[in-house]
Amino acid sequence: MMAPPKDLDLETLATPENCVADFCLIPIGTTVSVSQEVADVQRLMQKSHLSYSMHSAGTTVEGPWDDVMRLIGQAHFMLHQKGIVRIQTDIRVGSRTDKKQKFSEKVTAVNEILAADVK
Repeated sequence: MMAPPKDLDLETLATPENCVADFCLIPIGTTVSVSQEVADVQRLMQKSHLSYSMHSAGTTVEGPWDDVMRLIGQAHFMLHQKGIVRIQTDIRVGSRTDKKQKFSEKVTAVNEILAADVK
């Protein structure tokens, strides 16, 4: 593994201000249905101050990078405390600096294009 450049201070290097993350948390070694665990994670999301949307294959959450990543980590820890020994999570995360855009705005933009198809 390559070392970071000498002028790069990992202690002071910031993370992006905001992000949108889509994550799918997968408890391993449980029953076929994971709806109870999904409900537990959704309860955690409700208690957070972050915007989120559950879908059939995971949850999309947006907010400050550190808060989003902390919340996903808290979901892991919470399920470990409930007896889930192993968890695998897929995360797709995006950030941008040119403008602030909510995940709902991205969906709206595509829906507007699709609506023009029927006119």
